[in-house]
Amino acid sequence: MGGAGILLLLLAGAGVVVAWRPPKGKCPLRCSCSKDSALCEGSPDLPVSFSPNLLSLSFVRTGVTQLKAGSFLRIPSLHLLFIEDNEIGSISKNALRGLRSLTHLSLANNHLEALPRFLFRGLETLTHVDLRGNPFQCDCRVLWLLQWMPTVNASVGTGACAGPAALSHMQLRHLDPETFKCRAIELSWFQTVGESALSVEPFSYEGEPHIVLAQPFAGRCLILSWDYSLQRFRPEEELPAPSVVSCKPLVLGPSLFVLAARLWGGSQLWARPSPGLRLAPTQTLAPRRLLRPNDAELLWLEGQPCFVVADASKAGSTTLLCRDGPGFYPHQSLHAWHRDTDAEALELDGRPHLLLASASQRPVLFHWTGGRFERRTDIPEAEDVYATRHFQAGGDVFLCLTRYIGDSMVMRWDGSMFRLLQQLPSRGAHVFQPLLIARDQLAILGSDFAFSQVLRLEPDKGLLEPLQELGPPALVAPRAFAHITMAGRRFLFAACFKGPTQIYQHHEIDLSA
Repeated sequence: MGGAGILLLLLAGAGVVVAWRPPKGKCPLRCSCSKDSALCEGSPDLPVSFSPNLLSLSFVRTGVTQLKAGSFLRIPSLHLLFIEDNEIGSISKNALRGLRSLTHLSLANNHLEALPRFLFRGLETLTHVDLRGNPFQCDCRVLWLLQWMPTVNASVGTGACAGPAALSHMQLRHLDPETFKCRAIELSWFQTVGESALSVEPFSYEGEPHIVLAQPFAGRCLILSWDYSLQRFRPEEELPAPSVVSCKPLVLGPSLFVLAARLWGGSQLWARPSPGLRLAPTQTLAPRRLLRPNDAELLWLEGQPCFVVADASKAGSTTLLCRDGPGFYPHQSLHAWHRDTDAEALELDGRPHLLLASASQRPVLFHWTGGRFERRTDIPEAEDVYATRHFQAGGDVFLCLTRYIGDSMVMRWDGSMFRLLQQLPSRGAHVFQPLLIARDQLAILGSDFAFSQVLRLEPDKGLLEPLQELGPPALVAPRAFAHITMAGRRFLFAACFKGPTQIYQHHEIDLSA
């Protein structure tokens, strides 16, 4: 034992009261230490050379501006930690790692605008937390804190918000986590598929998602599947189909059918009776009725699959074709002479309905009754509508109406008619496509002359709000959109008339991280 140690023992034995000091080097400069506590004041940085058995530690009015990961790993026995009246503006989420016995924590009166998520992970013994006196910005960064506070058996002093202005001076504990909108989504480019396309349709066959593109200039229906080794989409099979405008798939058990609606040469039905075989043409569809198809849709009527093909010629007729034996045959002619551009199958009031958009009149709504479609009503205030698409949200049925010039529209079914809900400026639009991706009801309003607008339905407003723009040079003259989920990833396909098909990946972004 050194001389100083012997002297302390002699003095203690003589009844003289002396302060205990840790071994040399265990009490940093500008700190005062006792057997199990330390107080540091005015230190320019964070001292580290403390006794590993320290129970209480205080930093007051130091020059420390940040707490780094593992700042207290050398003193894991701490019960009380007070870091108050400093210049600290940032903290690593791992700054408090290892303090499994900590009961009291104070970060009061620093310069913290936010705390990192998981800062308190592993601190199950906490009973008191003091965060008062910090200029917290009460945005998405504090959401995790609001959600954490009710889950712990600790008293938490949070203080008031310094911003944004709308929440300034409001106590954090009075904020409602449900009012924070902290999820964002983004569509990022993933892959290009050569050749232009007019339609894109997803389908699942033998448990695997697929996509079929109608490529009129290449003269084919191109089926794509996922390449697990390359982690990309690749061509699987192509069906010769000159001047094709729509390729509509139908899966019935082990059988796959594809209707290829063609402007010239007759529309065809292709069939694959079972897996392992290639698709082969099996039928020419209604050659005297389908003169200039513009769209094809699949619908189920009384348990049977049917196709409706919208015909845009003056002499042709939109035709409903239903399965009969091995093929599909005309069941009903609809809307003759009206040059229909689009068909949309939907269910209203528990019954099948069909909506036809036409170049010559307002969209007409038909309902299924007595084994056929009968006209029910038209849609007022909807002139020059090129196409219609519907979606459901919150128990309501909404309709997206595409207009090439003027305003495209969103309507809502009121039980007897579609009523105007929202108007969106559109310039050169051929597609206004609703898509439910993950939890988000989106709609994409395409444009031939400007950026296409990605919109998201805001449930509290009941309106579509702008989310993102997609446009040149990648996306040129879009005609159809579709999405599929593959290998835990979500993809959006955009068929373009004046350029190759573009594939985007859908990402969710947590703004509270």
